[in-house]
Amino acid sequence: MKVNGYEIKPFANLEGANLEGADLVGANLVDAYLRGAILMGANLRGANLVGADLVGADLQGANLVGAILVSADLEDANLRYAILKGANLVGADLKNANLRGAILMGANLRGANLMGAYLMGANLRYANLEGANLTGTILDKKEVLQDDKDLKIKELEEELKKYKDTLKSLKTLLDT
Repeated sequence: MKVNGYEIKPFANLEGANLEGADLVGANLVDAYLRGAILMGANLRGANLVGADLVGADLQGANLVGAILVSADLEDANLRYAILKGANLVGADLKNANLRGAILMGANLRGANLMGAYLMGANLRYANLEGANLTGTILDKKEVLQDDKDLKIKELEEELKKYKDTLKSLKTLLDT
């Protein structure tokens, strides 16, 4: 498939390519070289970018809903206001990436490197950050703390219900 004169395929060399606003829904860009590419506002919904090199790429406002970015290199990438809802970023390198206002709702960031990433205003609700490197990450602690509080309250309510059920069972046994 050709877009703006560029061949879109696995292992493609798209260094510095201008794909601003391009329709790349479901594109197969496995191990593609997109270093410094301009993908502002591009539609990459469901695209396969496994192992892609996106160092310094501009993905501001891009739609990456459900995109597969496993082991992708997004170091220094601009992902401001990008929509990464449900994206798979397992093991991705997002070192020093700008994710201001990005929507990472339900994204899988397990084992991702977010060292020095800028996440102010980012939506991380339900994102999996297990094993992610968050050293030096800049984020809205208030937002994360609220999510943590909501989760903790839910966990405590469930535990309290268990104790109440156990107490009720013991009371029934004592009354017989």
